[in-house]
Amino acid sequence: MPIVELHVLQGYESQEKLRLHEALTDAVRLVVPAPPEAITVLIHELKGEDYSRGGIHRQGASALPDAGDLVRTYLSAMEARDLERAQSMLSADFVMEFPGTGPLRTLDELIAWAKPRYRFVKKTYDGFDVMQSRKAATVVYCRGNLSGEWPDGDSFEGIRFIDRFEVVAGKITRQDVWNDIAEVKANA
Repeated sequence: MPIVELHVLQGYESQEKLRLHEALTDAVRLVVPAPPEAITVLIHELKGEDYSRGGIHRQGASALPDAGDLVRTYLSAMEARDLERAQSMLSADFVMEFPGTGPLRTLDELIAWAKPRYRFVKKTYDGFDVMQSRKAATVVYCRGNLSGEWPDGDSFEGIRFIDRFEVVAGKITRQDVWNDIAEVKANA
């Protein structure tokens, strides 16, 4: 039965501590073959005056936003064509790649590329997976099915997709998309 103890400075909200519990449980399960209910996580909070580094009392850093929630919000804004809101979630060096494209750097480039492919697309989600990479980015995978309309007005549905996002400092830096839309259209 693994036991993980974490010491943090006071100031994290209950929801943020719950995210820590879940993330530490998942981290242990990457190495130790234990079910979640067998993993104990203890968070010990320290007052700022009870901690110093270099002889200086410190304050805890603010929690990062939940990367999975950020991606969900971004995808909802894109589906609603609230491009200003979607753009606000992207880093200045954002890049995305879709099937058949090279790197795209703006939402306007994406819309121009998509226009001859379909009138609109909606996503239903089977799940979101969030994990920390060894580099600075948090990686978010979402997967599910696409539905929408082809340019001629015919509808489509049940096309599987997977998107991979990289999030750094609360902004989306990269989006990679894989889906079967071309295969479905070719066989329609």
